[in-house]
Amino acid sequence: MAFPIEHRAEFTQSLAEVFTALSDRDALQTRLDAIGGINARVATYSHEGDQWSFLLRQGVGADKLPSFVRALHSGDIVVEREQTWARTGEKYTGTEKATVGPIPGDITARSELFVEGDVTVLRVDGEVKIRIPLIGGRFEGFVAGEVTKLLQRETEFTAQWLAAR
Repeated sequence: MAFPIEHRAEFTQSLAEVFTALSDRDALQTRLDAIGGINARVATYSHEGDQWSFLLRQGVGADKLPSFVRALHSGDIVVEREQTWARTGEKYTGTEKATVGPIPGDITARSELFVEGDVTVLRVDGEVKIRIPLIGGRFEGFVAGEVTKLLQRETEFTAQWLAAR
């Protein structure tokens, strides 16, 4: 069974400005630097025409993990987020797949960036699946909560980054 993720953010800036904040290599690295994580970096990046893809890598220190995670894995964990975006008409659509190494499972999401009235809207819908018998559901809830918090922190950073431009 999977645990759902839902996130919605609104920005007063244009579609192009918000998309740049979400997809430009330098903007991504600046966001990673601000949000933190061990060795946080843009690991790969490509942009051709109306297609973007990148891999973000962030480490989470063992001291930041709850005890039930530390009971299964000692040491730091690495989160890898593979994201793609494409311009489709008057909006951008994206997919994201994340892994939390070495936890067996994955996080998948679909994103849309579009104009609604006088705001630019980012909508993310996804799910967390953890394949550990008996306690996988507990992990899924924890990971989904952490992903939701991360999306909120990223939204706050993006709004501040855009306001400073």
